[in-house]
Amino acid sequence: MASPTDLVSEALSGSVRALAKLITMVENELPGAVEALQQLYPKTGHAYIIGITGPPGSGKSTLTDKITKQLRKKEYTVGIVAVDPTSPFTGGALLGDRLRMQDVTNDAGVFVRSMATRGTLGGLSKATADTIKILDAFGKDFILIETVGVGQDEVDIVKTADTTLLISVPGLGDEIQALKAGIMEIGDIFVVNKADREGADRLVTELSLMLDLSPTTSPWRPPVIKTIAPTGEGVPELIEKILMHQQFLQSGQGLSKKRNERARGEIINLIEQEISKYIHKMLKYDLPFDEVIEQVVARKKDPYSFAHKVTEPFAKYYQIYKVDKPKS
Repeated sequence: MASPTDLVSEALSGSVRALAKLITMVENELPGAVEALQQLYPKTGHAYIIGITGPPGSGKSTLTDKITKQLRKKEYTVGIVAVDPTSPFTGGALLGDRLRMQDVTNDAGVFVRSMATRGTLGGLSKATADTIKILDAFGKDFILIETVGVGQDEVDIVKTADTTLLISVPGLGDEIQALKAGIMEIGDIFVVNKADREGADRLVTELSLMLDLSPTTSPWRPPVIKTIAPTGEGVPELIEKILMHQQFLQSGQGLSKKRNERARGEIINLIEQEISKYIHKMLKYDLPFDEVIEQVVARKKDPYSFAHKVTEPFAKYYQIYKVDKPKS
């Protein structure tokens, strides 16, 4: 494989092949992945990120396809990250979403990548965020993230996307039950898909009532849009609301606030991952971990003392840092 620097150079020159190789590199955490991301990072920050989430069977893939086509009509370039369930055999993605987007995959202005959740409860793996950066640096105007649709745990998308679409459909039984609690709070735009089904108008009314009861003080009131994805009905109106929300965020501090929070969370996660990496090495090479486990199970030692011992170097560093830190 070419060096990270060569791949970055080729990708920035427009090579789709190099782009795909870079994504594979970061997804599999191959040597050179971090170096490539470090080189690409100054080129990021231009793409607008749209998250598309909702229960399984709500038509997210078809709607993503139609949204992409509408954006292409406006001459925007689009990157799609379709997060699929992880295969229990290979650890890779089941490519169901990509099969539903065959039309747009042949468009030179569109790049589609299926990715696995890799067991991440929030529906998004670390590689998803890295892939977004690569597509951003590649020059995509919009990046669509279609999540796997695991239900109420799937709220990571709000930390990643600038605008989040929450998709629901009539006829799933208790539709509002599927959208209760935290997941109701992540939507910037609510979409009632498959609106030709019976109960669509009732679902729109219920969502509107729930939004009226929301305690949020944001000046943006999430609209509720009806769509029929296979025919494209309602999609132009949905695009209009997405662009309105983009303008709303850009006109104030909303977009910068979201991206500041995203950067803060990303830095903290990276630090935690680095610390975790070294702790695992300590447990593997430097400490008699198996012996400790036997003693803990036998109640001769407690797990809290051992955890304190392992993290003691970090605690000592913090104490030194606090003492030496100059007062502001």
